[in-house]
Amino acid sequence: MDSKATPEAKREAVRDYVWAVHTTYLDHVQHLPPGERARLPLVAADNVTVIAAAARGLHLIATSDALPAPIGQEVEIVDEHLGTRWSLRFFDPSVIPALGVSPDDSPESVRATLGVSGAIYHLTVADGGGLTPHHAQHSGVALANLHAKTSRDLEGLRRELPRQAALVDEFAACVRLGLDRAAALVAAELSGGRLVPAPGTTAASSLAALLEDVRSR
Repeated sequence: MDSKATPEAKREAVRDYVWAVHTTYLDHVQHLPPGERARLPLVAADNVTVIAAAARGLHLIATSDALPAPIGQEVEIVDEHLGTRWSLRFFDPSVIPALGVSPDDSPESVRATLGVSGAIYHLTVADGGGLTPHHAQHSGVALANLHAKTSRDLEGLRRELPRQAALVDEFAACVRLGLDRAAALVAAELSGGRLVPAPGTTAASSLAALLEDVRSR
C-alpha cells in the first residue's frame, strides 16, 4: 500500500483485503456438512467485528466481542457474504494514543491495548505490499482449514470424554477465543494431571496434546 495514499484509500485497501479473506474462507467451507460449517467461528458468531489497528504494524483482529458504537473520528464499514455479516472498525494512535507509544507490538499486547479478550483470528500485515489479493486469499484458506480442523478435533474430544461434557465445552471456548493460559489449565484438568502444558503453549497445541493423550489411554 502506498505510504502517500489518502486515509480513505488506505481504509479501502484494508476493506478489500478483509473482504478477500472472508469471502475466500466462506466459499472454501461450502463443501462441509451444514452442521460442521455452522460451528466454524466466522460462521457461528452472531456479531463479528474486524478491528484494523495501526500500531507499529497493521493488526487485523476479528472478534465476537461487542464494541461500543463509533464516536468522533472512528470509522465503521459493514459488509456481508453468504449470510455472514461483519463490521470493519479502524483504530490508530489518533483514536487510541496507546497504540502509538507501546514498544510491544505482539498480538497479545495489541489486543490488551484494545481491550479485546478473545479473537476469531488475529492477522498481522507487513508494511508495503502486504495487502494483496493473493496474500488475503492464502490467509482465508489457511484460516478456514485451521478452524475446520479445530472443530473436528473438539468434536473428537467430546466423543472421547462424554462424562466431562461441560468441562470440554469450557475448554472449547478457551480454544476458540485463543485463551492460551486458560486452555492449558483446563487441559491439565481434563487429562487428570497427566498433561501439563508449558508456559506459552498455544490453545491449539494444548488441544492437539490433549486429544493425543485421551486417545492413548
